[in-house]
Amino acid sequence: MDPRLGADDRSPIGKFLLLLSAAVGLLIWAHWTDLVETAQHWGQDAQYSHGYLVPAFALALLWKRRALLQPGPFTPAWWGLPLLAVGIGLHLTGAYFYYTWIEALSLLPSLAGLVLILGGWAGVTTWRWAWPAVGFLVFMIPLPYRLEVSLAGPLQRIAVISSTYLLQTFGLPAVAEGNIILLSEARIGIVEACSGLRMLVVFFALSSAVALVIRRPLWEKAVIVASAVPIALVVNVARITVTGFLHEKVSSGVANAVFHDFAGWLMMPAALGLLWLELIYLRHLMLAPPPEGPLGLGLADA
Repeated sequence: MDPRLGADDRSPIGKFLLLLSAAVGLLIWAHWTDLVETAQHWGQDAQYSHGYLVPAFALALLWKRRALLQPGPFTPAWWGLPLLAVGIGLHLTGAYFYYTWIEALSLLPSLAGLVLILGGWAGVTTWRWAWPAVGFLVFMIPLPYRLEVSLAGPLQRIAVISSTYLLQTFGLPAVAEGNIILLSEARIGIVEACSGLRMLVVFFALSSAVALVIRRPLWEKAVIVASAVPIALVVNVARITVTGFLHEKVSSGVANAVFHDFAGWLMMPAALGLLWLELIYLRHLMLAPPPEGPLGLGLADA
């Protein structure tokens, strides 16, 4: 085989990656202030401390899917311009009205538009290669404050009602009063930090990452992502219920230590365990179709 043929086949991919790297560099420069503020949010708010891992996972996902970059003609798709225009428009709107969340969010359509413009749908199949990584970057952007407040209230109420019901089921004297669970020996206040929103945000990103890397049917991946909500709620309710049980049966000192320290470390492993059980259940839920054609008798040839 002529070695020059291999070099020619690789040139479209190399050209695309070079242009994409330069374009992403310019995009990072344009969004530098937004990215710095976002990174500061990761360091100041434990709810978004996973943000440091999101870009790293996106890069690892691009590497894992590198086989999708097939040699072919360089065919830019100019209809990626509308996406790029949307990103620029969001960036300018956020800067004008001082909406940091919109400024940070504008990075995603801008990046998607660049991928389409530089690669298109044909030739080097860039969009199929890059869209999961681009979409996953949404998890590095902190939620707007109003949305956090809107979600925290219902989550608090669900946690209080569910935990109170479980404690009563176990025969403990538990009564819900607002966002407080009254016990005979203690009062458990379910503040916003205990609403389960942090667990929900982190586990939503984690379940999405699992769905992107496993080889399962699309409907199973959708179920895995959607299950992030009930799993996060179940783990948070279990944490509060165990705390109430320890208040009544052991001591308040042990209960407070478990609630604020030990249980916080166990919530994520417990959620991962539930996700693992879900994957096993889905694997056995649908039976493989029987083989087509005549069945063999299993007799050896004479």
